[in-house]
Amino acid sequence: MNMFEGFSPRTIDFMWNLRFNNRKAWFEEHKDEYRRDFLYPMKALGLEVFERVTGQYGDRGFIHKLARIYKDARRLRGDGPYRDHLWFSIERPSEEWTSTPVFWFELEPESWSYGLGYYQAKPLTMAKLRARIDKAPKQFEKLVAPLAKQEEFILEGPEYVRKKVAPTPKTAVWYNKKSFSLIHNQQNGTELFSPELADRLAGGFEFLMPLYDYFVTLDADPDPQIG
Repeated sequence: MNMFEGFSPRTIDFMWNLRFNNRKAWFEEHKDEYRRDFLYPMKALGLEVFERVTGQYGDRGFIHKLARIYKDARRLRGDGPYRDHLWFSIERPSEEWTSTPVFWFELEPESWSYGLGYYQAKPLTMAKLRARIDKAPKQFEKLVAPLAKQEEFILEGPEYVRKKVAPTPKTAVWYNKKSFSLIHNQQNGTELFSPELADRLAGGFEFLMPLYDYFVTLDADPDPQIG
């Protein structure tokens, strides 16, 4: 595997150019640039971070996924056949990846982000989370306490309009999420061009691993509406 050496200013230029020239003819003409400046460094970054994570957490059954530049032909909606952004994820195999927790990194023309979360958690999953919090609120408070002592990740996600009554004030923000992500957002800059980006991602995923271990087991919990 080629080690990640950093993206380059050409990577950013390619993404912007693709955004404004999202046509097959243009892409085919610039396919070598896509591979050299965008695909290959993204793949190298994803695989390096994956190998570091699985080297420490090999018992989690993780796989690595890299997004394709080609959009689903059924969802083009008249805005061009290519994505102007790419991402990779580290997750367990699942037929419903949108409703299971995943680690991810995403690079767009303007910014990059990484973190842990759901694309769209199921209502049942969030009901199971609330049931767990109800049973052991202090345990959950202890789990999320490290988040208050750091500035890398923030909690995001849509909330219920009609607020639910949480067992404790510290659990209320989680209790009222419809879905969520712990995310770091950053404008594109020189850090993208350094191999140290892999260190930051691997370290961030390691910090988030206890939360992943907690959330990934929610599906096995009983339905709180039954019994």
